[in-house]
Amino acid sequence: MPFITGKHLPRRTVLRGMGVTLALPFLDAFVPAGRPWRRVAAAQSLDDPTRLVCIENVHGAAGSTEYGAAQHLWSPAATGGEFDLTPSALSPLEPYRDVLTIISDTDVAPAEAVTPPEIGGDHFRSSATFLTQSHPKQTESSDVRSGISIDQLYAQRFGQTTPIPSMQLCIENVDQAGGCAYGYSCVYTDTISWASPTDPLPMIRDPRLAFDQLFGAGGTSEERATRRRQRRSVLDFITDEVAVLQRELDPTDRQRMDRYLNDIREIERRIQRVEARNLNGETRELPGSPAGVPDSFDEHVKLMFDLQVLAFETDITRVFSFKLSRDATGRVYPESGIDRGFHPTSHHGGREENIETFARLNRYHVGLVPYFLDKLQRIEEGDGTLLDKSMIIYGSPMGDPNVHNHKRCPLFVVGGANGKLAGNLHLRAAPGTPMANVMLDLIHRLGIDDIEQFGDSTGEFSLSA
Repeated sequence: MPFITGKHLPRRTVLRGMGVTLALPFLDAFVPAGRPWRRVAAAQSLDDPTRLVCIENVHGAAGSTEYGAAQHLWSPAATGGEFDLTPSALSPLEPYRDVLTIISDTDVAPAEAVTPPEIGGDHFRSSATFLTQSHPKQTESSDVRSGISIDQLYAQRFGQTTPIPSMQLCIENVDQAGGCAYGYSCVYTDTISWASPTDPLPMIRDPRLAFDQLFGAGGTSEERATRRRQRRSVLDFITDEVAVLQRELDPTDRQRMDRYLNDIREIERRIQRVEARNLNGETRELPGSPAGVPDSFDEHVKLMFDLQVLAFETDITRVFSFKLSRDATGRVYPESGIDRGFHPTSHHGGREENIETFARLNRYHVGLVPYFLDKLQRIEEGDGTLLDKSMIIYGSPMGDPNVHNHKRCPLFVVGGANGKLAGNLHLRAAPGTPMANVMLDLIHRLGIDDIEQFGDSTGEFSLSA
């Protein structure tokens, strides 16, 4: 392995095998003995970057209704730092309140209808507004237009030194072409990530494709198919390289490498089990889905979270957008204990009992996020953890789904963002405050200081206490 020079390794050290490129997790060997992490980071142009994850869930929240707000079904009653999450859909985040910032009652006006032909099309333009805060052009052709999304602003500024500037992941089917409904192209519901106002980015649904992209599992399609049939691991092709590297590392770094390699192999096994299950000829819950896509929503989301953790750990990319659902989806989530589809449940008819049921579904979705936070928190990097160095935005561009409005939309941010977010904070916006004002503040906290307006922002909504 000619790239190894003693015990000090460059941060971009990789292991290569036949069609495989394996980046390394952060190791003490990247830091010369006796030199502070911050100084080494600057010298190696590591700049201790913030990792950005933008998660969209559709259909708003029960707490955006008048009854739900009164019952605190989304956000807590108190603002500041002395808030009680118990009655809210955010209660699963209690263990992480120290890095949690809740922003209540902001609006996404760009998702509203502007002209009469747009009335009724909220489900088919909302996702395009979440990270752009821009009103999408009503069209079923290729002349789509929205705005550049916050994840891509960050990727274009700070993601160009990583092997992959950004990745876009999703859970539901996004391969529909042409028009969807109400005169809108399906691309508006298929992606939340826009590289420019006219350049929507495709999203990856299949964990196998995401895994192969992260670990350079190349070769021909026939070679990849053979490897999968033989159930061989990407690690099988770098065994010798790993052995040589391990001899050069100290005991702490060897333990880190062992854990990292075990994590890769475990994720690979899970993907293989999903593929084997879906190719056994039995009827699937998601007919027509790729073999690598689990029928279980829980399993699918957790696999995608695990892949994001590995990508951040190895600095393959620093930016993810993650779309949990597709607008107007009728999917049922058995693990939630609710036997009705997402879309019908969201149309609660204003009945208190139905709103409470929808709140349970909101809590179920939020309850998957701590799995991701747990994994980020356990990984140390330099002088902190990956959770300390991450900004995770979670929200929806819709408010009350029963009436398809975009007021009092759910939004929270979790993670330390490299010290830019204090956490343990609930902020309530004044009526009519654009969500774009919050996004503008986040843009500045991400280090993009020269942008004065984003989407329909009217100023910066500070996330400081």
